[in-house]
Amino acid sequence: MKIPILQLKNLLLTSIQVELTDRDAIDFQYDVVHKVAETGAEGLVIDITAMDVVDSFIARALNETARMARLVGAEVVICGMQPTVALTLVEMGRELIDVESALNLDHGFEKAQRLISAKKRMPG
Repeated sequence: MKIPILQLKNLLLTSIQVELTDRDAIDFQYDVVHKVAETGAEGLVIDITAMDVVDSFIARALNETARMARLVGAEVVICGMQPTVALTLVEMGRELIDVESALNLDHGFEKAQRLISAKKRMPG
């Protein structure tokens, strides 16, 4: 199953609308990293609003996907996390480390743009 990755100017947007299998998560990582590199996107917003349950493998895959995208140059924001998912992640000790988050897609988009702007202002 392919998860669509849309480009909006300098950002990529993807929304996970189904429960992911382990194979889907690995394919998603591959697709995201290659799309960031291919497009030169400066930001990536991953919307997980539809995810009601996240196991430890999927949590790790989301965290790694964000880190991989950052390594190829994109600022990453995960948005739309359900309260039960946040609770589960913390209880499992799998909270998203060094990954920006936002309440919803609108806030995620705005936060990604701010991160990109801040990165451009940094010397070096």
